[in-house]
Amino acid sequence: MRLPKYTKNFYFIFTALFLIWMLFVDANDFVTQYKLNQQRKNLENEKAYYQDKIAEVRNEREELLSNDKLLEKFAREKYLMKKPGEDLFIVVKENE
Repeated sequence: MRLPKYTKNFYFIFTALFLIWMLFVDANDFVTQYKLNQQRKNLENEKAYYQDKIAEVRNEREELLSNDKLLEKFAREKYLMKKPGEDLFIVVKENE
């Protein structure tokens, strides 16, 4: 089998080996770059999700701190707080 003349050229061989090395063998090959890009996209989506949650919590916090009745309701429901002299009854539903 006869190979074309340019395939015997040093520069062609060197360039071909260099491309193979950079595309498949190197630590920054295509597969690694693709995985890193996917991971970056996932992290950006998580960042957007958490930024939305932070904004939501800030809004709720401002709302709670500006309204005493909402703050009292929140404390009673979430942390089971009570006024002095009150009795607190917790009803637990059992699954059948």
